Amino acid sequence: MEVVAQNAPRFRVGSDSVESWFLRANDPLTSRAVWLKATVLTRSDGSSLAQAWISVFDGDRTLGLCQDVPLVEATFDQGSAGQRLAVGGLRMDVGSDSGTTSGELQGPRGTVSWDLSFAREAGPLGEPMSLFPSERFVDAGFPRNKLLTPFPLAGFAGSLRWDDDTWDLSGWHGMQGHNWGDAHSPEYAWGQCVFTDAESTPVALVEAASGRVQVGRWRSPLISMMVVRRGHEELRFDRIIDLWRQSPRLDFPQWQLGMRGRHGSATLTLTGSPDRMVCLAYQNPQRPTSYCLNSKTAPVSLVVSARGGEAFELSSPHGGALEFLRPEPTPDVQPIV
Repeated sequence: MEVVAQNAPRFRVGSDSVESWFLRANDPLTSRAVWLKATVLTRSDGSSLAQAWISVFDGDRTLGLCQDVPLVEATFDQGSAGQRLAVGGLRMDVGSDSGTTSGELQGPRGTVSWDLSFAREAGPLGEPMSLFPSERFVDAGFPRNKLLTPFPLAGFAGSLRWDDDTWDLSGWHGMQGHNWGDAHSPEYAWGQCVFTDAESTPVALVEAASGRVQVGRWRSPLISMMVVRRGHEELRFDRIIDLWRQSPRLDFPQWQLGMRGRHGSATLTLTGSPDRMVCLAYQNPQRPTSYCLNSKTAPVSLVVSARGGEAFELSSPHGGALEFLRPEPTPDVQPIV
């Protein structure tokens, strides 16, 4: 599935749905990162809402901001060349190979403005990706929450201003993702990391998720997926209902995921620091609010034993995107945005 189709809106006014388009960028040399998101929330009673989000991370200093606007005042346009999103103070244009975002959000704890461009990296690392084993899962009824990664690896440029501090994002790396469902998963952990060499050149990436499915009052066990790309090689651990080959452990602030499959085995470990995270309140159409404990500067360790190939290890001291979604907030991560 090509990029424009991967980013196409799925929501329908008058139905229960949550849908988001998001960007992440990390400084390969320091523990600085930015995360941006445009969200649509619709309900079967006809009510709807759009939200603009930004979170910024600089060591122990963090800030999360959100702006709500009526959906009728937002723009989610789909064209042959890409998507145009406008929600309050956030603008985002995403094409087949590049995009831009600009805007300003403010709150009691600070103001962030930005003007950025991003481009999908050429080569296998930047090719559009899905954690699902085939495209048929994207439109199937199971699982109910969908995730696509149109830009698994993107290079960024431009600037961001956080109060009196200005960042130059030239040379930063990140990704662009798209997710949707009839509600947020009742519990999940999600992670992504771009690994770089000594010259800050991307050499590999990993994306993974562990989540539960809600069916009435029944909640499934944790269902996990992982994809590892290194050079021209892609290792997939995507048999989502093969729980025997999955070992997820969500022990906040650490998530460890062991996977086995046709390509070998892999163990991914991401460890957040509560004082370097933000807590984001995610509304649901017909369920209580969920809480996202969000880090974009988590340390990452990946150990892979490839079937028919050599084992390898990758690590990043501060390049990991790590999210825990829970039904309740934790006092370790404050304040709630």
